[in-house]
Amino acid sequence: MINLLEKYAFDVSLWLYAIGALIFLLYAVTEKSRLATGAMAAVGTGLLAHTVGLTARTVNIGRLPFANMYEFIVFFAWGLVLVYFVTQRRHPVPLLGAAIMPVAVILMSAARIMTSPARPLMPALQSYWLQSHVATAVLAYGAFGVSFGIGILYLIKDSQPVTVSSTSLSTMPQGSSLLPSTETLDKLMYRVIACGFFFLTLVLITGAVWAEQVWGAWWSWDPKETWALITWLVYAIYLHGRFTRGWRGRRAAWMAVFGFVAVMFTLFGVTWLMPGMHSYS
Repeated sequence: MINLLEKYAFDVSLWLYAIGALIFLLYAVTEKSRLATGAMAAVGTGLLAHTVGLTARTVNIGRLPFANMYEFIVFFAWGLVLVYFVTQRRHPVPLLGAAIMPVAVILMSAARIMTSPARPLMPALQSYWLQSHVATAVLAYGAFGVSFGIGILYLIKDSQPVTVSSTSLSTMPQGSSLLPSTETLDKLMYRVIACGFFFLTLVLITGAVWAEQVWGAWWSWDPKETWALITWLVYAIYLHGRFTRGWRGRRAAWMAVFGFVAVMFTLFGVTWLMPGMHSYS
C-alpha cells in the first residue's frame, strides 16, 4: 500500500510541476497575473504530493531516502521546490518559477526512469551523521538551484534593451512588469547563495565526521568529496568577491550559474564518471 502511495504521489508531483512550469511560461508570454497565481497553486499542490511520497518512502524503509541515486534525486527535487516556494513567499518574483520548475521536472523525470526498490542500508550508511549530511546537502543544493534561476533572470533582465519615453528623458527597461530591478535580483541572489553556503559548509563538516567514524579519516580526497569542496570554493569566491571587491551584476549572476553547474556535476558527473567511495549513491 505504501509503495503504491509513494509511486502515485511522485507521479502526481511530476505532472503538477510540469503543469506549473507550462503555466509560468504562459505567464511570461501573456503577463496575466492570474496565470502566476494558478502556477503557484499547481506547484504548491505538487510539493504537498511530493512530501506525501517522501513520507511514504521514509515510513516504508524506516529512514530518510538517501541510499541511492533515485532516492537522492527525489529528495533533491523536493528541496529545490521547497526552497523556491519559501523564497517566492518571502520575496515574490513570479517569473522565477519559469526558471526553477523545468529543473524540478527534469530531476523528477530522471528519478522516474531510475526508480529503485527499497533495500537495507549497508553498514557504512547506518549513521545519524550521514542523515544530517544528506539533509543539509538537499537544502544547500536546493538553495543553489534557486540562485541559478535568479541568476538566469538577472542575465535576461540585464540584456533587455531600454526604451525612451516620448514624454520624458527617463528610460524604462522593457518587461519591467515581469521582473524586478537588477538590484533587487542581485540582492535576492546573494541572500539565497549565503543560505546555501551555510548549509553546504554543514555538508562538509557532517560528511567529515561521518567519514572519520566509518573509515577512520576526516578526508580521503574521494572524487565526490573533492568536487563538493570545489563547489564550496566557487560559492566562497562569490561571497569573498562580493564583500571585498564589490562583485555585483552580471559577474555575480554568472557565478551563480556556474556554481549550480558544479553542483550538478558533483551529483551526476562524479557519480557516473569518477567511481569512488560514494559510488553506492
